[in-house]
Amino acid sequence: MLKQSADKRRIEKNDKPFFYLADTVWSAFTNIDLTDWAYYLKVRKEQGFNVLQINILPQWDRSILKKIQEPFGISEGFFDLKAKNEAYFKHAEKMLEMAVNQGFTPALVLLWCNYIPETWGAKFGTSPLFRKEDIKPYTEMMLEHFEQFEPIYIISGDTDFPTETVADYYLEALETVSKKAPQALKVLHICGRLKDIPENLQTHPSLDLYFYQSGHNSEHQSMAYTLAEHFSQLEPIKPVINSEPCYELMGYSRQKYGRFSREDVRKAAWQSVLSGAIAGISYGAHGIWSWHEEGSTFGSALGEGFVSPFNWRQALHFEGATDYAFLKSFILANDLTTLVPINLVLNQTPEIRAAETEKVVIIYVPSNVPIYLKGQFASLDDYAIDLEQGKKVSLTKILHEEKTEIQMTPFLKDSLYVIHK
Repeated sequence: MLKQSADKRRIEKNDKPFFYLADTVWSAFTNIDLTDWAYYLKVRKEQGFNVLQINILPQWDRSILKKIQEPFGISEGFFDLKAKNEAYFKHAEKMLEMAVNQGFTPALVLLWCNYIPETWGAKFGTSPLFRKEDIKPYTEMMLEHFEQFEPIYIISGDTDFPTETVADYYLEALETVSKKAPQALKVLHICGRLKDIPENLQTHPSLDLYFYQSGHNSEHQSMAYTLAEHFSQLEPIKPVINSEPCYELMGYSRQKYGRFSREDVRKAAWQSVLSGAIAGISYGAHGIWSWHEEGSTFGSALGEGFVSPFNWRQALHFEGATDYAFLKSFILANDLTTLVPINLVLNQTPEIRAAETEKVVIIYVPSNVPIYLKGQFASLDDYAIDLEQGKKVSLTKILHEEKTEIQMTPFLKDSLYVIHK
């Protein structure tokens, strides 16, 4: 069972540090058969992932190959909980049993925004909705199916909070989980670039984590670090995770030309973690989250309008997944789960991010330039890692009266500096 650490900034499992490394596979329950699921789990386990983010209900913008089973009947545009499709939930339970047996923690979304009236997602009119009086029985029903797998409960999915009514829906679900599964971690997944959560939710004693989403808009990738700073400074303190950074090879939102590269998604991860989101990070591959098959249709005109995904078999092996797994292993192997952001870099750019423990300073350098630090760092053990090639070199430094100049490395792309105090 996962829990908050004593300082409320990290997650622990069996009283040991747990770095949340999630893969985003929102469409799992609707799109994936068990044979493909077994292969997917094998690969992601080998890569080092430990959490799977899944939407309990059909993902509204998933890839579509064939007609799926719906979880409930639909009457007058609303879900009919009395007409539950037992086969849908039996399949979901089997998938989670397989995942948990491989060591994964499920992170299950209860109520993606398109199912809640008045949200941005509901305005497209493509999904049935929930009546307010059905939120509690629906949530209790989901707990009966899935509590055996000790999941993290993601109360909301990609939601905004345009009205008090929307917040009340999610408050009802949060309090129901709190009463029925008080030991489970509970969190809200909010829409891209949002930082303001209704106070009755943000300060609720049963909300255990802060998720934010730096998202898929190419013009706002600084949100990876600015939102990490924001949420890590909120009261009450909770562990912070970027639950949806840009996805690898996903097209830029608003149908802008281009796709996020391996380097882009790696940059978002390191900038998030070193800016306050030290509890973990989520990865996404364009083709996995929507589970895209050959012949699938994909709604590029829906929502933010993303260009067509890659086949999931290809997307499963995008190289960015390895970069995220390295981040997790590096943090845990070097006892860095207590990293705290530090204002140490003198270069005139916020892109370079730094954090420290009692023993070391870790610096993410997106582009290879000379780095200037406040104070003197004279250790001969300092080094840099090429984050794409994995090569390691010692750092060459010049000590000035009140600052340290770190000369350029031979690396061509982004790198990580390890500076000993």
